[in-house]
Amino acid sequence: MILSTLSVLTSTRSMEAKLVDGLPEGKGWQFEPKWDGFRCLAFRAGDEVELHAKSGKPLGRYFPEIVALLKSLPQERFVLDGELCIPVGDTLSFDALQMRLHPAESRIRKLSVETPAVLVLFDCLMDPAGENLMPRPFAERREALEQFFAAAGGMAKGLRLSPFSRDRDEAQGWLDRAGGAIDGVVAKRLADPYQPEERAMLKVKRMRTADCVVGGFRYETKGRQVGSLLLGLYNEAGTLDHVGFTSGFADQDKAELTARLEAMRGGPGFTGNAPGGPSRWSTERSAEWVPLRTELVVEVRYDHITADRFRHGTKIVRWRPDKAPEQCTLQQLEREARPSEVISRVVGAPAVEAGGRG
Repeated sequence: MILSTLSVLTSTRSMEAKLVDGLPEGKGWQFEPKWDGFRCLAFRAGDEVELHAKSGKPLGRYFPEIVALLKSLPQERFVLDGELCIPVGDTLSFDALQMRLHPAESRIRKLSVETPAVLVLFDCLMDPAGENLMPRPFAERREALEQFFAAAGGMAKGLRLSPFSRDRDEAQGWLDRAGGAIDGVVAKRLADPYQPEERAMLKVKRMRTADCVVGGFRYETKGRQVGSLLLGLYNEAGTLDHVGFTSGFADQDKAELTARLEAMRGGPGFTGNAPGGPSRWSTERSAEWVPLRTELVVEVRYDHITADRFRHGTKIVRWRPDKAPEQCTLQQLEREARPSEVISRVVGAPAVEAGGRG
């Protein structure tokens, strides 16, 4: 049995989701937690297993423990859709996922033992009988996935079955009480077929806020007006770590903000981790910044935290003249919880797993 004989081609891409502001109303929807990991299509035909990223690029060499896991299952052929996640302590670590994208096989093997990944399953594109389920309604595919998971039983250490609800109010409750436990909620139409590369699902991201100290700023690439504010939070040692940036100022506000910032030049800026330090985010402009007196506090909206930094740019919510800079600490950041914690604490149900760790 070889992969080329499967009824679902290995060139198939993942179905995607459109970002929306709120959960859809009406009947016919299924809601699931949005996981913070690497999207993954898993193909098996006998002894052949391939893992594909959303882009179509192979992931198998970076996650040998998942390849070995899928080979060990009693079902000898299948195509599954899911998310690769790495629980570290009580959280999911996106940084640990990125560390797997390493050229050295020995390093990958070492990490696969030290920080093993789990595969959270949420769709079945081909069942063990070899039937292509993509034209079928999602409700039927989910039923096939649950049958697959139950049949895997204790052999499936490292697999997780994503929980769901078909009650909008319950799903809204996940968002309202989740803290940093989930990245958001995905809404799927029960009647829809699987549509590769189409944004046929909806996703609502849980945006969080943090009060940050403005430790410095950068000028625009071409010009002498502010381009971005550099944000900091105090660590346990009491020093100010650089955690990210915010930008997107209105043109009519830039001159006034630039003058305000330039009047605060000459301060210590970041006394802990500073812009320009070695990291995966470093660029040629990393060292080109102006340190400030640490007096300004701004509330920003963010989506993800990776290694105590905002993974993406943030959006200004408001200035906080009422907040003392020393009150802005790393403790306020919310991190994603490990899958079993999400299932039990957020969804309010026992963890659904086939053996192994949470």
